[in-house]
Amino acid sequence: MNISVIIPLLNEQESLPELSSWITKVMDANHYSYEVIFIDDGSTDNSWNIIEDLSRKNSAFKGIRFLSNYGKSQALHAGFAKAEGDVIITMDADLQDSPDEIPELYNMIIQKGYDLVSGWKKKRYDSVVAKNLPSKLFNWAARKTSGVQLNDFNCGLKAYRKNVVKNIEVSGEMHRYIPVLAKNAGFKKIGEKVVIHQARKYGESKFGMNRFVNGFLDLITIWFLSKFGKRPMHLFGLLGTIMFFIGFVSAGYIGIMKLWKLYVSNQETILVTDNPWFYISLATMIIGTQLFLAGFLGEIILRTKNNEERYKISEEINL
Repeated sequence: MNISVIIPLLNEQESLPELSSWITKVMDANHYSYEVIFIDDGSTDNSWNIIEDLSRKNSAFKGIRFLSNYGKSQALHAGFAKAEGDVIITMDADLQDSPDEIPELYNMIIQKGYDLVSGWKKKRYDSVVAKNLPSKLFNWAARKTSGVQLNDFNCGLKAYRKNVVKNIEVSGEMHRYIPVLAKNAGFKKIGEKVVIHQARKYGESKFGMNRFVNGFLDLITIWFLSKFGKRPMHLFGLLGTIMFFIGFVSAGYIGIMKLWKLYVSNQETILVTDNPWFYISLATMIIGTQLFLAGFLGEIILRTKNNEERYKISEEINL
């Protein structure tokens, strides 16, 4: 099979018929063998009934229905697990991503040898204040932190070689950072393509300003995971050891100076416990010990963790 198209969605009943017709037209025109996997992430409208109707008319259309709204990362994870195409295309269901981009994305993977190609919505139709400026800041921070030189991390239109999606773990809200996850997994040929961004035709955006706040927090998480995810002791153990050593040396210095003044200089001294630096040294040693234990526990958890099910599937169609 040439292409698997994975489309997460939430309450997109108006756009699904038009989107499915558009995809079919592109696939037939290019003589691709394909499948389209819709992941209904807990829609409360008529989206699932439309997916069922589409699947009856065309067996290439398939569906996964979640019991509840688990998030885009979980939807992509479920789609990646089921995808069978040589090239995996992800896109949003709101018609803001154009299926006409699929042939060139496919060729960049197959002919030019990219592992991953990310869309870049260079010209956007979103609000400048609400989305454009926060998005530019977010993408700048992501580039600096991750080392992956993409202009638009958050674009839903991406293409992947099959072995990429089968070897990365998308969880939490990490769908924004799939290129970073791919890089960390060893896939180095990551490209970018300018794609058409279309104004939303139906409904309203399901994402608010909080996605940028969450995005920056996730950026810190993925930076930590990429640097120390497999060796937490290297960070926490090092910091803990340094802090404990500083606290221990400081406490030792306070004790030695008291003994020196008391027995050598014959000076009257205050109690060690009346010296505020004693408590600073003690706190530093305690914090150092806790950091060391955090690293130790992180190593234990890393070696004993089991993959937990992060979503529940209610129904499947043609899978």
